[in-house]
This record gives sequence, C-alpha cells and structure tokens, in this order.
Amino acid sequence: MNTDFTIRTARQSDTAELSDLFQNTVLTINKRDYSQAEVEDWASCGNDLSRIEEMIRTHYFIVAVNRQAQIVGFSSITKQGYLYSMFVHKDFQGRGIASMLLDEIEQYANITGIMRIMSEVSLTARPFFEKRGYIVEKEQKRKANLLSLTNFWMAKGETK
Repeated sequence: MNTDFTIRTARQSDTAELSDLFQNTVLTINKRDYSQAEVEDWASCGNDLSRIEEMIRTHYFIVAVNRQAQIVGFSSITKQGYLYSMFVHKDFQGRGIASMLLDEIEQYANITGIMRIMSEVSLTARPFFEKRGYIVEKEQKRKANLLSLTNFWMAKGETK
C-alpha cells in the first residue's frame, strides 16, 4: 500500500488548486495524444471555477494529497455512476495515484449500489482504464470548449 499519499473528500477551498492541476496536466500529459490547439481548448474548461465548486457539491469528489498536503490527483463520480473526472498531477504520474483514486471510487460505487460505472475517457487514459477492466463501448468526438476531441465512452459493470 502506498503511504506517501492519502485520499480525502474535496473541499470548496481546493477549487483553485484543482483547476491548476487539471489545466497543467492536460497541457503537459495529454499533448502526447492531442494537438496543441486541442489541449489548450480542453484546458480552458478549467477556467470556470464555479463548475468545479458545483461538482464538489454534487458529486462524490475525492482528492489524493501528498505528505505536504499538496493535491496530486482527483476524481469524481455522480450518484448515477458517471465517472466525471480522473486527473493526476503532471509531476506525480506513474506512482499509483490513479489506481488509489479509482479504487476509492469503485468502493464508493459498490457501497452505494452503483452497478455500472461509465466515463468518457481520453486517448491518454484509455490504456489505464482498459487495464482496470473498463470496456470501450464507442469512440466519439466530444466538445471540450470550442473544439471536438476524440475520446471513448467506456464502462465497467452490469447494465440495468
């Protein structure tokens, strides 16, 4: 078990740090799979802090923090089982943080009776989700802000 990081529920006071983490990760990590124009457009979705505040209020929204209390990753899921977000800080990739976050999300889903988790997964994140048992149901174009980016509708669990 990784003891360098802990999981806690997101707070409204985390909003600016979450926005920065999201934008920096998209601009740095996702540029492997998307054009500069695409990552810039996608990252601009983090400019509206009220959207993040609303998700903290309405989703099961968790963050991973390091020993210095820095947020190094986050994830959120709706009560309907839609995994809305999963991002790991650009400087903390490959340390098991996404696995910790997804373990917690899946445990929450299990406890609350969510039978199926669905998500719109980037080209970059697809291999991670496939290793975790998620199945691509369709490739799609999804509007970020102004541009439409390729991603995948993926799911895990039973259909109702």
